[in-house]
Amino acid sequence: MSRTQLVEASSRHGEINEGDPSSVLFCVYLGCKHSKMTAPTGCLNANGDNFFSSVKEKRNFAEEDKSTMKEGRKKLTAHNTTGSQFVVEGGPFYVNGWNSYWLMDRVARGGGISKVRAMMRTGSKMGLTVCRTWAFNDGGYNALQTSPGHFDERIFQALDQVIAEANQHGIRLLLCLVNNLQAYGGKSQYVKWAMQEGVGLSSSNDSFFYDPSIRQYFKNYVRTILTRKNTITGVDYRDDPTIFGWELINEPRCMTDSSGDTLQDWIEEMATFVKSIDNKHLVTVGLEGFYGPSSPKRLTVNPQPELGEWASLLGSDFIRNSKVSAVDFASAHIYPDHWLKGQGFEEKVEYVSLWMQSHIDDGDKEFKKPVMFTEFGYSNLNEDYKPSQRDKFFKVVFDVIYDSAKKNGSAAGSCLWQLLVGGMEDYNDDFGMFPWDRPSMDHIITEHSCRLSNLGGSAQMKGYIKDLCLRRQW
Repeated sequence: MSRTQLVEASSRHGEINEGDPSSVLFCVYLGCKHSKMTAPTGCLNANGDNFFSSVKEKRNFAEEDKSTMKEGRKKLTAHNTTGSQFVVEGGPFYVNGWNSYWLMDRVARGGGISKVRAMMRTGSKMGLTVCRTWAFNDGGYNALQTSPGHFDERIFQALDQVIAEANQHGIRLLLCLVNNLQAYGGKSQYVKWAMQEGVGLSSSNDSFFYDPSIRQYFKNYVRTILTRKNTITGVDYRDDPTIFGWELINEPRCMTDSSGDTLQDWIEEMATFVKSIDNKHLVTVGLEGFYGPSSPKRLTVNPQPELGEWASLLGSDFIRNSKVSAVDFASAHIYPDHWLKGQGFEEKVEYVSLWMQSHIDDGDKEFKKPVMFTEFGYSNLNEDYKPSQRDKFFKVVFDVIYDSAKKNGSAAGSCLWQLLVGGMEDYNDDFGMFPWDRPSMDHIITEHSCRLSNLGGSAQMKGYIKDLCLRRQW
């Protein structure tokens, strides 16, 4: 039975039906056990909710969830960096994380907290520790910021719920503050606002980085986010250890200034501004990782330099940008499908190892900070795509990180793109995965969680992940 058939079966019944084999298969497909007497505590129906065979089972599950919540609150203590490592409770902390950009938006659409809860629970049970997600939606439908400096309290409360739910499951959040792309507003929305108000210097999207009025718009937004008091927990965002860090912008590019000076100036100003309000959380830029003109010897590492210097002309500059003193860790992405045209799978995998090792070496030698690969994925739209290729790609990424980590190197972790739960198909793309799709992928991800936990300090190897790793003997 296909996953689609299984989802349809679960949608028909809404809960485990003892007499319907499709319901049993749905749970088996999720890697859960089902018997006549007990329902699987980890199984989800198509709405992302849990299956229960009885009121008693539901009550038992609720008690289990309370225990998980208490453990989550105990886990989330302050974190910082020491040299090229993340540190929690005095010991190294390595990130095996994921992207679910849609969390706030899904809650804002109504009834979405069950999806967020299901995603957090799933991530926790795979040993994942950090979720990267959007803390912005500028203009348009369900906007958090409806116009410069004006916010929709209903949407803000959706973000409050996301943060509170993450805390309950021991998950930290890497919150991104704006998009370079147009999705969810992005820098283009700021430019539109400035032009509409008659203060914009240019209609170019890149004026986001150099227009003083737009810079002030963004600073006002950042200040509002960082000083927000969560209506559920009562904790200011800037004081909440649930928040792993702030990402200034997703995949910044300033193509009107290939020298990189404009973007560099923006990064320096905004990173310093964030730190002036919140010195308790980490700051990263959100870079794709392309090398720029300040690192001529690294330009050959950019994707397919034989086809031109396009990657070095985007206005971003990995080493220079990451050296900014107010930036705590470097970020880079990994998308061989988008970057390497006309190359086969093995060539792409070989390049991924080169790309990652180059950035890890930079962290070790150039700026001596942690390096985190905050997005990576392998597309299922490749003509020769096989699920086993994605398995191998993930294994390569994880192995490079682990090899560095066990030598106390700068590779501090990664966030795969992306994970979803049932009923979230509208947010899917060619990189998205449902955790139950392939048992082999669940094994690869969970094994990596345990390997990193074994290398980490006592703050990392405890609670559910400790039990998980002991059970699986990794």
